[in-house]
Amino acid sequence: MASPVFAGQSRSLSSRGTIVLETIKNAILTGALQPGQQLVETDLAQQLGVSKTPVREALKTLAGAGLVTMSEYKGATVRTVDDALLEWVYDLRLLLEPEAVSRTVERGADLTPAAEALHRADTAADRAERSLANRDFHRTLYAGCGNPLLVSTLDSLRDQTALISAAAWERVPTWEREADEHRDILRAAQSGSATDAARLLREHVCGFVDRVRQSGGLTGESAS
Repeated sequence: MASPVFAGQSRSLSSRGTIVLETIKNAILTGALQPGQQLVETDLAQQLGVSKTPVREALKTLAGAGLVTMSEYKGATVRTVDDALLEWVYDLRLLLEPEAVSRTVERGADLTPAAEALHRADTAADRAERSLANRDFHRTLYAGCGNPLLVSTLDSLRDQTALISAAAWERVPTWEREADEHRDILRAAQSGSATDAARLLREHVCGFVDRVRQSGGLTGESAS
């Protein structure tokens, strides 16, 4: 019988390995698996009804994505989200993402998937689904920039961004404001204004970081 941690997860994916990976990722992003929690292969395999092999491979993949920490002594644990991680991830995004968005707009890339991602975020059932939809929205806006290395660098931040936003929303649920900002960015991009789209994207990212700081940070006390 499946553990409540993994209750309700989809079994419609194409392979057992993909199911295991996406189920553990969803549990991390929803907080069912808590930051710092040890991830024991045998326990996870039993809860998911699989062998240890797909669990082991999933944990390696999640470690590469920055969601899991691997230690020689402690084994695998859910990555702890702290203010340092917030600063590192969002600093790099600010350096790269506005330029990538500007180039995408200049190249006239198809932005239909961005609108679809916004709809998925608006109708999301939980924080993880909303965070992943937002992640897809941002990717649509930079994926057409014409530089595969720039895209892959921003891709490498996607899961950590989703983890940070899910943790931040646990403390201060600001997703409605961020959804409005996404719509403003998309309108600017659809109008063909690369400068405005890049500016609004930068303000959006900075605004999120500022709100987290004002709330006391990811590890501090919430502001009254």
